[in-house]
Amino acid sequence: MSEWVMPEGRRVEGSLDKLVGIADGGAGWLVFNNPDRRNAVSKEMWEAIPVILQAFEDDPDVKIVILTGAGGKAFVSGADISEFEARLEKASNDGAFRKDAELAYEAIANCRLPTLAMIQGACVGGGMATALCCDLRIASEGSKFGIPAAKLGIGYPYGGVEMLVAIVGPARAKQILYTASIFGTDEALAWGVIHEAVPAGQVEARVAELAATITANAPLSVSAAKLSVNHAAGKAADMDFGRVEAAIAKATSSEDLVEGHRAFLEKRRAVFKGR
Repeated sequence: MSEWVMPEGRRVEGSLDKLVGIADGGAGWLVFNNPDRRNAVSKEMWEAIPVILQAFEDDPDVKIVILTGAGGKAFVSGADISEFEARLEKASNDGAFRKDAELAYEAIANCRLPTLAMIQGACVGGGMATALCCDLRIASEGSKFGIPAAKLGIGYPYGGVEMLVAIVGPARAKQILYTASIFGTDEALAWGVIHEAVPAGQVEARVAELAATITANAPLSVSAAKLSVNHAAGKAADMDFGRVEAAIAKATSSEDLVEGHRAFLEKRRAVFKGR
């Protein structure tokens, strides 16, 4: 695995030492920065995810969110096991055992901006759920995936199961959950868990290329496409078709539409402004 280098840029609201949000040009980087524990996620980190994503959505310069793990050996290896006993005790009192993680997953899945998971190394348990909430998933060859909940006596959250079924289908989801087996990028690619498997050492370049392609397009068109696809797939947060129609209409009546047509006729690259 290649050594991870933290992107340059400014830290956004909600950033922690172990979960860093960085606005770097058109990209917002959400970095799980806990490499000593293979980027295991603590309660504090789960709570910070929606705050950081909101900061990216509020920044007019950010056009895509890229999620990744520091260290090059793990995307996210799941929830921080060291917190399990304390959180189980809390769960018996107020039923809040998984609420923080579920709210984080919802924030990723419902993010207005396109989201891309850059995966290197372990992507298991809560890490796999985190990746599945993203729109696109690019992994380096040699990365490992799986949901070992059955080996830990955990009832995997329904939201994670629902996302898994939507992507791989019910039969494959049962195989993944029942066996709790770890699988590689060949299976992940064949099953639709990831979109691309890239040779080790090339994943950062591929993600940069893909992000540049997406951010060069009209932001209002991309936003409308995301809403439309999520609605068509039954994944929209509130299933409000009026929001979809409004987003399409906004793109169709935008300055960017005029710019796109002019650029096409003038045989030049369009410069979109998101309005």
